[in-house]
Amino acid sequence: MGIDLNGILGQIGRDKGIDKKILIEAIESAMLSAARKHFGHNLNLETQFNEDTGEIEVLQFVSVVERVEEPATQISLEEARKEYDAEAMVGDEFGKKLDTTGLGRIAAQTAKQVIIQKVRDAERGVIYEEYKNSKGELINGIVQRYDRGNLIINLGRTEAVLPKREQISRERYRQGDRVRGMILDIDRSARGPQIILTRSHPDFLKKLFSLEVPEIAESVIEIKTVAREPGERAKIAVHSNDSNVDPVGACVGIKGSRVQAVVQELRGERIDIITWTSDEPSFVARALSPAEVVRVVVDEDEHAMEVIVADDQLSLAIGRRGQNVKLASKLSGWKIDVRSVSVAEEEAKRARQSLEAIPGIEFTHAELLFQEGYRSARDVGEANLEDLLEIEGLSNETASAILKSAREYAEQLESSGVMEPSDSGDTPTDLHKLALDSALREILMRAGLRNIQKVVEADNDQLLAVEGIGEAELEQIRAATDTFLRGGAFRAA
Repeated sequence: MGIDLNGILGQIGRDKGIDKKILIEAIESAMLSAARKHFGHNLNLETQFNEDTGEIEVLQFVSVVERVEEPATQISLEEARKEYDAEAMVGDEFGKKLDTTGLGRIAAQTAKQVIIQKVRDAERGVIYEEYKNSKGELINGIVQRYDRGNLIINLGRTEAVLPKREQISRERYRQGDRVRGMILDIDRSARGPQIILTRSHPDFLKKLFSLEVPEIAESVIEIKTVAREPGERAKIAVHSNDSNVDPVGACVGIKGSRVQAVVQELRGERIDIITWTSDEPSFVARALSPAEVVRVVVDEDEHAMEVIVADDQLSLAIGRRGQNVKLASKLSGWKIDVRSVSVAEEEAKRARQSLEAIPGIEFTHAELLFQEGYRSARDVGEANLEDLLEIEGLSNETASAILKSAREYAEQLESSGVMEPSDSGDTPTDLHKLALDSALREILMRAGLRNIQKVVEADNDQLLAVEGIGEAELEQIRAATDTFLRGGAFRAA
């Protein structure tokens, strides 16, 4: 090439942090590609870097044969002894240095492109090695630009991407803004920036608290679990490994200084800090803070809890758009039914009426069934004798009589078309409790939205996709459910 590359390679290596050997391999590969274009692809060519001259040499190799069939890669014994070595033998291989001054502009351009790509690949390799063990770490950068909704961030030596899905929806940035994120992943195969950041992941909230609360960094306080609606609200459960340290107080800080620092970083995201406990009903009750819980009923089989709150606490327990109960469900890992005292009492009354209506049943036996979770004669009729025998206080004879009577009673009701009190269609979670006209209720039921829970959980697009529901009907439904949620029930899945 006629240029001493030693100085150039040394400079690139220092600037980019790339090993000189990698750069030499890149240039050798580039020169080989250019030489094949110039001299021909049928030749046996190799390239090598000459440390003394700082040049890339192109060598052509030929094999000594008795009979030449491929002139481009073979040479006769006579020619080899004349041109290379007087003692040459069949099977020997000889190489000669080619004149590269005539490679031409196109070949040089090819070499340049290959070199650029190889250097870029080498840079990406260096960046990967530098950051591959940094997953989960916080990092600061400068906003460069938006790219199809993704935020490109300058970290100094390289760029990172904050994908749209990992952003907090209501946050907006301008070029030059400083931004903090957590390294979520390093994708070596990505075409663009290979460092992927997040601001919406629950672990980002954990890292921010670790930064602000020394007791967490020192493992005196442990963040057990986190639940977030990014940009809106979050709940964290904390536990102290030192009985003398209040975990909530330490995370809040003097006059709320520590938690406010985190809230400020998250642009106003509300954060509830609660004390973790291994007693799961108590933990669920705390998770529904700031609502005060009256009692909790656990259903191990369904991994669900029914939480009863005072009527004036229901809206607090559920939260705006069901946010509080959803976060509590995520935090605890349990399905949560929130009910007001009046609704729970009404449901209990209906259930007891249904059980007491079973012919021949004693009041005490009906109460035993109720306490075991049976809510209607149909529930009892669908049970097995073994199920009833597990109830303390029921003998084999009594359980058999109750089961037979419940089944006969349920069949009689079904054949006559009469509904039990608990199935009357006017339960507190039924659509009849919504302030909607009968036609709109019928539309919802035909669409499979047969109770208030399903209606509340359905988003606007799902409701608008139902035939017969437009913007006006949607507004009526939302107004009716909002009214109901101030005194009804809701389930967080």
